[in-house]
Amino acid sequence: MKNIKSLPQNLVERYQNWRAGVFEEKSAHYSDLANYGQNPPTMIISCCDSRLHVTEILGADTGDIFVHRNVANLVPPYTPNSDHHGTSAAVEYGVRALKVSHLIVFGHSQCGGVEACHNICKHGVADEQRDYEFVGPWLEILKPAYSRINESADHEAQLVDLGQQGVIASLQNLLGFPFIAAAIADGSLTLHGAWHDIGSGTLYHYDPKVEKFITVA
Repeated sequence: MKNIKSLPQNLVERYQNWRAGVFEEKSAHYSDLANYGQNPPTMIISCCDSRLHVTEILGADTGDIFVHRNVANLVPPYTPNSDHHGTSAAVEYGVRALKVSHLIVFGHSQCGGVEACHNICKHGVADEQRDYEFVGPWLEILKPAYSRINESADHEAQLVDLGQQGVIASLQNLLGFPFIAAAIADGSLTLHGAWHDIGSGTLYHYDPKVEKFITVA
């Protein structure tokens, strides 16, 4: 495969620094993870966006959180068939194999996927006009949430609203997975929604009692 290249040198240097620093300091912890496997109490579904670093935000150590990332932190409806289901497979493994106690859908501000969906819904930009083969169909998951935003608000407020409504929609989709419903019913699993403002660093959590995102104090 002549078109496959070696790792970029700056990443090699970062690895070497990590190996000599963090890894050496926590070598016993990494040895335990290798020998005894992972047992994370929490799973997070977050966005691929490089600005969203959920383990850093939550102060998590290696092995603490089972993380799945995708465009706009979306969970599709439960649709078992022969298609490829990366997110559903991760959810199934986290809940059924790892038996996580908490499953969090974690959104964020300035999400490119959310803005793309907003443009499609508001301005009728067709998926094929965006020249993407996979992103447009994936954002179909978010489209139903658009009907719940306040269209009289300004553009930025609408994007925040759509992003947060997307978290809620994904939580609703999770409830359609039979193994999740069963885990919730027996008390072994709790679902949560979170949304992070990148610029201010503020974290919000979804409060089902008031049906709003509330600042985490």
